[in-house]
Amino acid sequence: MLVCIAAPASAQSYHHEVETGDKPSVSVKSRNGRVSVIATDDQLKKVSIEASSAGALVDQTDVVTVTKGGDVNITVRDRREKDRIDLVVRVPARTKVKIESEAGAVDVVGNLESAEVSTNTGTIHADVPLDSVKYNFMWSASRPRFLSDVELPKVKEKAAGIFTISGKLGDEKADKVDRVRLEFLTQRGVVLLNVDPAMVPSDLRERPLTEAAKAIVRSGDSQLTDAIRKVSPKMFGDYANTLPPPEKQPELVKRSAPGQFVSVLSPQLMRFNASVTDRNGRAIGGMKAPDFTVYENGVEREVKQVTPTNEPFNLILLLDVSGSVEERMDFIRKAARDFLNTASPQDRIAIISFRDDIQVISDFTTDRSLLSRKLEDIDAGGATALYDALGYVLADPVKRLRGERTAIVILSDGDDNRSFVPFPAILEALVESGALVYPLYIPSGLIPEGSVPKPEVTIDPLRTRYLTLTTRAEEQGQKLAQASGGVYYPVHRLEDLQRAYDDVVVQLRTAYTITYASNVRSSGNPRVRVRANRDGASVRLSPVVGVATP
Repeated sequence: MLVCIAAPASAQSYHHEVETGDKPSVSVKSRNGRVSVIATDDQLKKVSIEASSAGALVDQTDVVTVTKGGDVNITVRDRREKDRIDLVVRVPARTKVKIESEAGAVDVVGNLESAEVSTNTGTIHADVPLDSVKYNFMWSASRPRFLSDVELPKVKEKAAGIFTISGKLGDEKADKVDRVRLEFLTQRGVVLLNVDPAMVPSDLRERPLTEAAKAIVRSGDSQLTDAIRKVSPKMFGDYANTLPPPEKQPELVKRSAPGQFVSVLSPQLMRFNASVTDRNGRAIGGMKAPDFTVYENGVEREVKQVTPTNEPFNLILLLDVSGSVEERMDFIRKAARDFLNTASPQDRIAIISFRDDIQVISDFTTDRSLLSRKLEDIDAGGATALYDALGYVLADPVKRLRGERTAIVILSDGDDNRSFVPFPAILEALVESGALVYPLYIPSGLIPEGSVPKPEVTIDPLRTRYLTLTTRAEEQGQKLAQASGGVYYPVHRLEDLQRAYDDVVVQLRTAYTITYASNVRSSGNPRVRVRANRDGASVRLSPVVGVATP
């Protein structure tokens, strides 16, 4: 028997390898650290162990590995959460794995022979070949929370509040040497079967579809729809069966084909709209014809004219009215009206509020008085389904306006706790939509209690100094802006809000109409690439509204 201890006491992580026999088995005990066991195609008969900590240094007594023949037993010493030790264990294919944890997450990945996992509250994530799988998932202290890439049978309730899901996938007659066996036991943890943990939504309960979710299903967007199906397979199926065959969505304007950026100005001239931003995502103004280089089908063309664009925008104001701001609706209404007064009069604005579902306050209009009155119709309170609201906006109004310059301004505290759709799916749909997103994220504690804030109304200055958004909200707000070409605004003081509104309008107006000498026939659809001759500048093309006649 060989005992191996993490050698370098001064290291914050370490790597260790253990030789194994023909039929290896690996056992891991770790109370609160993450444990990832990955089966590789490596023919070498060895187990590779990587231990790391974001906190205190890994001491030589923290990780102990005991080997006997082909058995490898790994024990991780308990440490405080901030000093936890995470393990990545790489094993040969067809290894038997047993993992015991409490709050730590567990990953079992690859072609394992078996994986027995037990946790209290830790998430259990399996990503294994589904050609032949026998599985048994058990929850001993709560109703099941799970997400699967394939449909699983109904949950069975046993005595004493124990719930199970068990069955077989793939070829039931496959040889035992090719079968994967999964035995998962958890008290209150989440079980994920062949689902990317990043794609898991905030709420895994099977529940009726909201109006936002139904609109997404009707849109036919495969990725967003699939996310809803995984969370509520029965409710999704029942609703999908009621839908007629897909029909062409109504269009507000005659538009060019999606992705067509150039319109015909004359037989020899083409034009398109473009916005230019610096490394920080800020709009660059004052650019002239010499500042741009245009390539048509790979060949440089002469830039004839560059002028600031004055085309109106379609603006969607997305208002968070969930429980975190329920008692501050006067502030929300005033903030919305301030934005209405800041936007240009020719811009068409729609207002949509959201909590656990969306409420369309007003469709697109330039009537500011109507929009102001409609704000009184908002219903507040409840959970926060920000991602579903964004999914609805992309699947319905933005889809109808494909080809028009459209921006989404979000006023929220940024925290989602009820959506069907996960954030990564929203991010991908956003990139494809062409819409700009401007998240204005406000910590809920910054909003004054009671009525509309007056200049003299403040909150505790010491408390103000430490008011922050959650790390996740901050990071995701930045990603939404970056992916769409918009700007993220963290609002730390109330006066920051109006400055953000003013800046959004400036950003939307800082765009250019570029005319260049073309060498294609008017019926062609040229492939255009544009370079801004400024250090660190990037160019984003806006789809044209329609084809212009000479």
